[in-house]
Amino acid sequence: MAPICLQALLLASACLFTTTSAINAALVGTWSTKSAKVLTGPGFYNPVNDSFIEPSLTGISYSFTADGFYEEAYYRAVSNPTKPSCPQAIMQFQHGTFVENADGSLSMSPFSVDGRQLLSDPCSGSTSTYTRYNQSETMKKYQVYTDPYTKLTRLDLYQFDGTPMNPMFLAFSPPQMLPTVTMNPTATATASGKKSKRTAGPVEEMDPPLNANAPHIRRDLEGSFIHKIDLNMLWWAGVGMTIFGGAAYLL
Repeated sequence: MAPICLQALLLASACLFTTTSAINAALVGTWSTKSAKVLTGPGFYNPVNDSFIEPSLTGISYSFTADGFYEEAYYRAVSNPTKPSCPQAIMQFQHGTFVENADGSLSMSPFSVDGRQLLSDPCSGSTSTYTRYNQSETMKKYQVYTDPYTKLTRLDLYQFDGTPMNPMFLAFSPPQMLPTVTMNPTATATASGKKSKRTAGPVEEMDPPLNANAPHIRRDLEGSFIHKIDLNMLWWAGVGMTIFGGAAYLL
């Protein structure tokens, strides 16, 4: 019986190695479209406040690690054919794991509860729609090479149907990413959403955030990671140290 089990295990391992291959080291890093204003990491999505930070220009960014993690940041404008003066804007964040298949394709599986999407429509009111977002992706193929015009390292991703995405260029190596773990664990990954007020600043936030029940994030005043400092007391302490230092020097 034991030899049969061992044979089955070896066969399963052989099947696994025929469907996936080692990750190409050339893919590792943070990639961004030409404007380089959209980049993965804490400058795009704040997992503590559960908020987006709006870049100055639209674009796409992907990051890949050598041990099979990825992150993506999308900021896109969507035209409105019936009302050209009212374009929509979409911001999306996802991260999770990926594998490079033997045929050269990439299969991406996001952490389902962490994905976020913000849809803004300035002509429909003063609020934006903020929801969880969970979409697995397959890239049919990819290419990494030196762009003949810019001389920069370039990544071309091709969607599941072979449609090429906008070219991306290497921005960081090693990649700039948020933690490669589930940051907002919840019981279910429901597609719940709320309306958030559109603010004058660059940050769109929700109250309460979708990750309000994440057990590892504390927002109470006593446990806050932001401590208030009495600036007046700090100023007088500086004055006192300056006087003391001057007196010591004269003596």
